[in-house]
Amino acid sequence: ISVATAPAEVADQFEATLVWMSDDAMLPGRPYLLKIGTRTLSATITEPKYKINVNTMEHLATKKLDLNEIGVCNLALDRPIAFDPYKNNRDTGAFILIDRMSNNTVGAGMLHFALRRAHNVHLQPVDMDKAARARSKGQRPAVLWFTGLSGAGKSTIANLVDKKLHALGRHTYLLDGDNLRHGLNKDLGFTDADRVENIRRVAEVAHLFVDAGLIVLTAFISPFLAERAMARRLFEEGEFIEVHVDTPLDVAEARDVKGLYRKARRGELRNFTGVDSPYEPPEAPEIRVNTEHQSAEAAADAVIARLRELGRLA
Repeated sequence: ISVATAPAEVADQFEATLVWMSDDAMLPGRPYLLKIGTRTLSATITEPKYKINVNTMEHLATKKLDLNEIGVCNLALDRPIAFDPYKNNRDTGAFILIDRMSNNTVGAGMLHFALRRAHNVHLQPVDMDKAARARSKGQRPAVLWFTGLSGAGKSTIANLVDKKLHALGRHTYLLDGDNLRHGLNKDLGFTDADRVENIRRVAEVAHLFVDAGLIVLTAFISPFLAERAMARRLFEEGEFIEVHVDTPLDVAEARDVKGLYRKARRGELRNFTGVDSPYEPPEAPEIRVNTEHQSAEAAADAVIARLRELGRLA
């Protein structure tokens, strides 16, 4: 409730001061739950502006916040809320952030002001929708999200599945991790923060392609559970099909077609998944294949068979 002469603002993007309270670093692009008052919404930290040296009050450039660090950042919510700047009203200007996977409180903050673009950017309605585009192609759009260690066989299997779907008359597109790092994601490295942004961009592109009525295949390590869960939430029920190429680390490392594991073991490659950066395997993927015991061709056939079982192929 607010007085008529001082109504609460309504927005979905803000500048805020954030105190980080988790051992796991804050990563821009990773979705969290934001609780403000009695409301809980999905929130993404889109752009850390700086962190604050609490001893000197100096502003330091950063891409993340670690435990007990304080920073100023931009927040984006999944829907608008009524709020007041914290300096005017602590009850409607203070919030906490909650990790989606663990349900732990990971941060607390204060809203400063709404970003101008929050008021000026709106969704433009269009007449042609996903259903119409899918009907014109005679198929059910979906994304096949291949995940697994480097060398597991993701790209090889995805390429074979793509060819098999094309032979069945399906309209498809394959998004491969290495290929996108030559263009859309060429500015990203392999830190945890860059990996989060890499998958955020890929998920948004895949979402657009599914909206166009296509069957999209993505072949990325995508090592973190949180980012794969974020990608899944972009799609309607049944459209996101996670394919875990479940190949043991020793098998993937023994293949080492690109020589990347050898470089990582020698310390020439930092933040390499399976060596000095973690891989969090899916808990309940729609499809699981294991190239230790299956050929790539057999794995691709298994994917096609499972798609039929799921009703994605008539």
